[in-house]
Amino acid sequence: MAVEILHLSSILKSELVDSRGDRLGKVEDLIVRVGESPHPPLSGMVVRIGRRSMFVPIRLVADIRPGQVELAGDTVNLGRFERREGELLLAKDLMARHLINFSGVRLIRANDIEITRRDGRWEVVGVDPSPRAALRRLMPRALGQHIDTGPVVDFANIEPFVAHVPTAKLRIPYRKLARLHPAQIADLVEAASHEEGEEIIEAVGQDLELEADVFEELDPEHQIEFLRSRSDMEAARLLARMAPDDVADLITELDQDRRLKVLSHMPAPHQRKIRALLSYNPETAGGLMSPDFLLLPESTPVADVLSAIRVSAAPPEALAVVFAGDPQGHVTGSTSVVLLVRADPSESLGSVMRPNPAHIHPDWDIHAVVRKMSDFNLTVAPVMDDDHRMVGVITVDDVLELLLPTGWRRDFGMATVED
Repeated sequence: MAVEILHLSSILKSELVDSRGDRLGKVEDLIVRVGESPHPPLSGMVVRIGRRSMFVPIRLVADIRPGQVELAGDTVNLGRFERREGELLLAKDLMARHLINFSGVRLIRANDIEITRRDGRWEVVGVDPSPRAALRRLMPRALGQHIDTGPVVDFANIEPFVAHVPTAKLRIPYRKLARLHPAQIADLVEAASHEEGEEIIEAVGQDLELEADVFEELDPEHQIEFLRSRSDMEAARLLARMAPDDVADLITELDQDRRLKVLSHMPAPHQRKIRALLSYNPETAGGLMSPDFLLLPESTPVADVLSAIRVSAAPPEALAVVFAGDPQGHVTGSTSVVLLVRADPSESLGSVMRPNPAHIHPDWDIHAVVRKMSDFNLTVAPVMDDDHRMVGVITVDDVLELLLPTGWRRDFGMATVED
């Protein structure tokens, strides 16, 4: 037997009748408790009787169909509606609002909501984000029922924004966001309103490292937007968990009177790295590079090199290549992690390195950097000063991010809202 699907748009403003068919009022909204089930059950209705909004528990509802909701008895005692903690109103709180579709990692708009009755209870099963659903909602019920349903998203994959509902005391579950890549979370934040973006940032804030990773992926406009709502101390705590090169780029975007204040609250080692990067022109290799890399003596056994990689705080992409140096600190060679893994653990770093690696100077512009990395197939390029000492590295992802046009995610549909 096929399960009958009802659209919220066909239920709103329906007549509320008793078991004899006598009209009592009109349906204003349906109430659900979110978080208890992938398909949240209806807990009741808000109905308009005279000039008052009343609460009808779902246990008193005998049947729901387009245009009419029938109560189980002839007379019922209804109380004035007061929202309880954990409750959401489908029309007021979700209809025509943004929701997170975790199956597609996109924001969608709930142009209509589907409910059905299964195993004796009414529950929300899907969201229709299609333009046809919006048209159905706006048209008279008799005409709207004939408009086909668009591609429906299972409500089990949906998470609503509820910061605009103070009494709900619900938040986006961190465990769902933690399954996503930081760049995907950043896409959601950028596609959302400021209020919705804050709700996502608040959820990932349960993991301070993830929060910093997401912040690194945001475009500068959104980074500054969210930093404005933080104190200097809070901003410093967040930035201290980000890569120094990303912080150096971001801190120059802050209001001038905040830059030194925020910087002064960061740990001293982080401050030194950021100040060093700020001394370079941001459009040169020095301004683009990361100061975190792994440089070890040529005599270091391969087993010890691999151990150093495991405990290094440098970004994973920078650790794809390890550099070798002489006692004076001059770079003499480099090797990839792959070659180190394949080598005999007792061999020395000097025996598996490639001597005289191609390198970049801090004052080179981006075009010179790209040419060098392309000509020598470099995924990690060492940046060396005039004395042949390493001051940083540039990774291929840094170059790609700089070469891509501003707003490229939106241009290619990665941070759009599915309507």
